Amino acid sequence: MTAAVSPQPSTRTLRARAAARHSEYLADLAALVAIDSGSYSPDGVNRVAAWLADRLERCGATTRTVPVGRHRGRALGNALVARKQGSRQASAGGRRILLAGHMDTVFDDGTAAARPFSLTGSLAHGPGVSDDKGGLLAGLSALEILTEAGFDDYDEIVFLATPDEEIGSPGSAALTRVLAAEADFALALECARENGDVVIARKGVAEYLITIEGRAAHAGIEPERGAHAALAAAHLTIALQALNGQEDDATINVGVLQAGSRPNIVPAQAELHVEVRATTAVCLERIGDAIVAAAARLPVRGTTATVRQLDLCPAMEATDASRHMLSLAHSVSRELGVAFGAASTGGVGDANTIASTGTPVLDGLGPVGGADHTPEEWLDTTTLTDRITLLALLIARLCHTTTP
Repeated sequence: MTAAVSPQPSTRTLRARAAARHSEYLADLAALVAIDSGSYSPDGVNRVAAWLADRLERCGATTRTVPVGRHRGRALGNALVARKQGSRQASAGGRRILLAGHMDTVFDDGTAAARPFSLTGSLAHGPGVSDDKGGLLAGLSALEILTEAGFDDYDEIVFLATPDEEIGSPGSAALTRVLAAEADFALALECARENGDVVIARKGVAEYLITIEGRAAHAGIEPERGAHAALAAAHLTIALQALNGQEDDATINVGVLQAGSRPNIVPAQAELHVEVRATTAVCLERIGDAIVAAAARLPVRGTTATVRQLDLCPAMEATDASRHMLSLAHSVSRELGVAFGAASTGGVGDANTIASTGTPVLDGLGPVGGADHTPEEWLDTTTLTDRITLLALLIARLCHTTTP
């Protein structure tokens, strides 16, 4: 027998609860921004995790911290996983929802003291105020107001806070994939775009190291005996940059080019560090093949190239299921009188990792913010009530829907 569906929480109730915690949200945001939590500041990241864990446990969740190891010889903070059990088991149609945000920032220790939380009119400023402490707090607040409203018609809501998103999630990606694979839907808590848009697609990224081997020679006496690796690298750079514009919205960038040791020696070696961003896995693969082909056609006699892929972050592609999630979000937004679109962005995040598991995901569900990674980073506090309500209602609606 199928269990009866519990009523949805009312828009008016959730909006009133979100509005009532406006001052508390700002105080909480100030407290989190005051903690230096750069990707390589494990103590600060763990302080943020402890703060979140305390609040999530008070909301009825069980929490655990997960060590994610080291990256390039440097310690990383722990990931935080909180699980809140609902009243409807999966076998009875209960949904599993993943909320995902990150605790780390791009800023060095000392930034929080040098540039503390501040309010200028309706705009909040401070390191991480938008990316992603404002988003984490929006997710926490949405879960709290749903709990206060008595809504628990789900199997489980999982809250994931990662410690290393700003450096590509080298330690936490495996954990994210496991949790995403368990979920029916995922909502990523990065803040909304500056114009209010949510994010339905993110480019994938592939990084390559190309090593060119030539032959050294005296540049003044017998340069003809050399094989000029720097010249080959220059030709290859031109060939790779020419790939731009040939594949949809893909971008190819030779970001680092190194060669030679002295001006009187024909360079025997060169290195190119190349980044590729593309909207689909197929496009990333085609460009990778084109890079390998170009490296095999060096025009400088006596030079050879070796291509090695250093990293690959899959694209977050728009799917029928994610478009269904967007449709639900738009339905909720009409009730709230809030208009927004759906953006595709070249930036990557944990939503890319989630999407790679096949779990439908929508991103940019925090409040409206901008100027991320800069001293001007801001969060529009006038959007807090609507965005927290939108997130809470979307969670509730997803608990009563199926993927198309």
